[in-house]
Amino acid sequence: MMTTLLTVFHVIVCLFLIMVVLLQQGKGADWAGAFGGGGTQNTFGARASGTVLSKATTAAAVIFMITSLALTILISQPGGSSVIREGAKQKQQQQQQPQQQQQPQPAQQQSTPVTPSTPEKK
Repeated sequence: MMTTLLTVFHVIVCLFLIMVVLLQQGKGADWAGAFGGGGTQNTFGARASGTVLSKATTAAAVIFMITSLALTILISQPGGSSVIREGAKQKQQQQQQPQQQQQPQPAQQQSTPVTPSTPEKK
């Protein structure tokens, strides 16, 4: 239950992070930046303080990392179910069944006695 809620929250944070990153305007993305002008302002300082979008990006990125780590820890705990682990178990069981069918039964080998052959005398 906890994993499901955390996964839903994680997806919401992912979508919010994508939206906030796409809404931001790149540095020097105006017309002067397109033709080579205004590049010195970005290079030598003249940096504006963080905007609301940049702060939202930072917060969303931190929340994304925390939820990623939390999901990893929750899923890796022993006793938890995993589709990958269950699929691997089923595959191993399917591989063991044909091997058991191919091996001859020891009871069948012992039921037919083998008589040693005596060499013919000439």
